[in-house]
Amino acid sequence: MTTHSSGIDQLPIYDSLVREQGDVVAEVREVAEQMLFQAAQALRGHHVVQQRVTSPDA
Repeated sequence: MTTHSSGIDQLPIYDSLVREQGDVVAEVREVAEQMLFQAAQALRGHHVVQQRVTSPDA
């Protein structure tokens, strides 16, 4: 079975941007997972403590 990559992992410019700027895609994925968890908790009626997401520039 052959696996197909998205192509992003094969781009040298992507690697250099990750080194310079951080892995924005991974950070967005993490924040999205947190939001999904909080939304599920809210729909179940649980109180969710909101965490403030700050950028390194802040």
